[in-house]
Amino acid sequence: MAGNSQRRGRTTGAGKKTATAGTGGKNRRSLAGRGATPPAEARPGHPAQRRAAVDARQRADRARARARAEETPELLLGRNPVVEALRAQIPANALYVVTGDNLRTTDERIAEAMTLAADRGLPLLEVGKAEFDRMSQGALHQGIGLQVPPYDYAHPEDLLDIARNSGRPPLLVALDGVTDPRNLGAVVRSAAAFDAHGVVVPQRRAVGMTASAWRTSAGAAARIKVARAVNLPRALAGYQDAGLQTVGLAGEGDVDLHEYDGFADPVVLVVGAEGTGLSRLVRERCDVVVRIPIDRDTESLNVSVAAGIALYAAAAARR
Repeated sequence: MAGNSQRRGRTTGAGKKTATAGTGGKNRRSLAGRGATPPAEARPGHPAQRRAAVDARQRADRARARARAEETPELLLGRNPVVEALRAQIPANALYVVTGDNLRTTDERIAEAMTLAADRGLPLLEVGKAEFDRMSQGALHQGIGLQVPPYDYAHPEDLLDIARNSGRPPLLVALDGVTDPRNLGAVVRSAAAFDAHGVVVPQRRAVGMTASAWRTSAGAAARIKVARAVNLPRALAGYQDAGLQTVGLAGEGDVDLHEYDGFADPVVLVVGAEGTGLSRLVRERCDVVVRIPIDRDTESLNVSVAAGIALYAAAAARR
C-alpha cells in the first residue's frame, strides 16, 4: 500500500496532491489536445479521402493519356484530307494505302496522293483492310491515310528570339482556349501573312497543331513557329517584362481597333475563343482590350476572322 501511494503522488497536510515525479509533462500534452481536425479528404479511410484519391488517379491517367497522344504520330484519314495535306507540304512519315483497293487506279485523289508522297520520298505502306480498320479505330478512312509526326512546339521565349533576330518590333499572337483546329490553322495562316513572329497556345484546354490545323494553315505552319505555354497568363507576364504590350481582342473591349495606336510597338495580340472570349486571368494580364466595331445584328466574328482583321491593322501600322 505504501508503494502504491508513492507512485500516485504525495498528499500534503491540507489534503492536496503535489505533482507526480517522472510524468515528463505528459498530462500537459494531453490537455493541449491534438490540434485542428483535418478535412475529410485528408483523413485516412474516410469516404471523402477515398473519393479524392480516385479523382487524383483519374486526373493523372488523363494527363498521361494526353502526353502519350502528343507523342504518338497522328493518322490523317480520307482522300481529300490526305491530298490537301500533301499539297500543303505538312510533315509526314508515311502514306498508307489499303491493298486490293481498285480505287487506287481509278480514283484520281488516291493516285495524286501516291505521286505526291513519292515525290517527297515518303514510304508507301500497303495494309489489309482489316488491319487499317483497326489502325483507324473504326473511323471512315476511304482506303488511305497519312501518318503525321507530333508537332515540334517552340518555347514561348523562343518567339522573342525570333523577333529580335528579324530586326522588326515583336508581333506575337496568343490564343486563349481555342479548341477548333481549323481556327488555329487559319490564325497561323493569317499570322504568317501579316509578318507575325509566332503564335502561342496553352498546353491545356486548347487545341494543338494537329494534322487538321496543319492543313488549314495551307503550309504557313512550316514558315511560322507555334509555341505551347504551360501557363498562358504567366507567359503573357513574361512578354510584358520583355517590353511587349498585351492587347486583348474582345467584343466588349474598351477601345475600337482603329483607335488603338500602339500596334507599331512590340505587341502580343491576345485572342479568346469564340463564344467564351478571354478567360478572367488572361484578360487581367491584358494592358488594353480592343474591339472590332461590327453591325449590331451580328453577334460576333469567328475567332480566326477577328484575328485576321486585327493582324491586318497591326501590319498597316508597321508600314
